[in-house]
Amino acid sequence: MNSLTDRLVSLMIGSAAALVAAVLGWVLLDILYRGIGDLSWEFLAQPPEDAGRSGGIAPIIVSTMLILMVALIAAVPLSLSAAAALAQQRHRRFGWAWIASRCLDVLAAVPSVVFGLFGNAFFCVALGMGYSILAGGLTLACMILPILIHTTEHGLRAVPADYHYAAASLGLSRTTTFFRITLPAALPAIAAGLVLGIGRALAETAALIFTAGYVTRQPESLMGSGRSMSVHIFDMAMNVPAGDGRANATAALLVAMLLIINAAAMSLASKASAKLSGQTAEDMNSRQYV
Repeated sequence: MNSLTDRLVSLMIGSAAALVAAVLGWVLLDILYRGIGDLSWEFLAQPPEDAGRSGGIAPIIVSTMLILMVALIAAVPLSLSAAAALAQQRHRRFGWAWIASRCLDVLAAVPSVVFGLFGNAFFCVALGMGYSILAGGLTLACMILPILIHTTEHGLRAVPADYHYAAASLGLSRTTTFFRITLPAALPAIAAGLVLGIGRALAETAALIFTAGYVTRQPESLMGSGRSMSVHIFDMAMNVPAGDGRANATAALLVAMLLIINAAAMSLASKASAKLSGQTAEDMNSRQYV
């Protein structure tokens, strides 16, 4: 009986995993099939022409990367600091950390169009940034903060307490313990959160229409307006006649970029974690013999 139950459970789990993989593969293959015909070097290197029906998306790629860069530069240090502070309160059920966690849960559920309206009112109007790469990037930073903070906090909390006890017994300060022991051990979880944040930032449309703008020209600075790839996909699919091919090609390129960025982030995090862990082990061994 137990053997039959185990087999049924294994079959259900395997079927669910296969279904998820099949759906993901179907979506990716469909996007590539519909967009591969319009992908070319000219598509990557030239500016749009004829409302995007010809030419390429070079300025749009640049705008997308600049918006993503601003978002990560603003969000990553803040999320790491906030997560470290929240992780220190792991044993307290109520208090400011509990309130902050509940606020982050609510913030993560806020629709993107609301973030767009906030970004337009605060960054574009109140701070005088106008429709710009900087305003769009800072708005995206606000959107991805809950994801980055939660995943980083969970990664830091998952580090075994024995690591901290061993570091304290060797006389390491709390700061040294955090940067040389806790942070390297939590890097894979931090990288996973970073991948999720990048995915949401690259896929965002509504918030960027309100903040970064709609123009297809090359941005001259962070204060210039620019169109992201997700906004371009929306515009070509909904507003431009005969623009479906270019929309599919842009979507295929966006998916490829996301896969490359994800693979690079996970690989770099794994290598950095191994390197920092090795350095920490050497330091701890040297302290044992002092």
